Amino acid sequence: MATKADFTEDEWKAMQKGVTGAGMLVSVGDRDFTDSFGEASALAKYLAAQKQANASPLMRELADIHGTGFGMTDSPQKVRAETMDALRSALTTLAAKAPDEADAYRDLVRGTGSAVAEAKSGASEAEKSVLDEIEQALGA
Repeated sequence: MATKADFTEDEWKAMQKGVTGAGMLVSVGDRDFTDSFGEASALAKYLAAQKQANASPLMRELADIHGTGFGMTDSPQKVRAETMDALRSALTTLAAKAPDEADAYRDLVRGTGSAVAEAKSGASEAEKSVLDEIEQALGA
């Protein structure tokens, strides 16, 4: 069973940035200032719940995130590029070091994106498009 100790600091940060980046990418995919607060809250609540209840001990550790790795003024292009890079890196790392955790990671990322998309009045078409982009990055 893999733990945080099995990964370098950079690998760990990339895995966490992939998780939070999925939520941030959905949020900036349909930018509405009034939704931003609800979406940030949904992201935090989802990760707090995963930290307590995810079936995978490694995913519980990954969900223990403080901050997103992004600033509020980061451009959607920067969020997209860095999230996609982090997801590719995370999946490569997991394939090499903890292949049995790759599906749990994909589920955590999907859940994060979905929680943000559903935060206000349900997922908009723009948010659904971003979720599809995340699915492609996850190899689905």
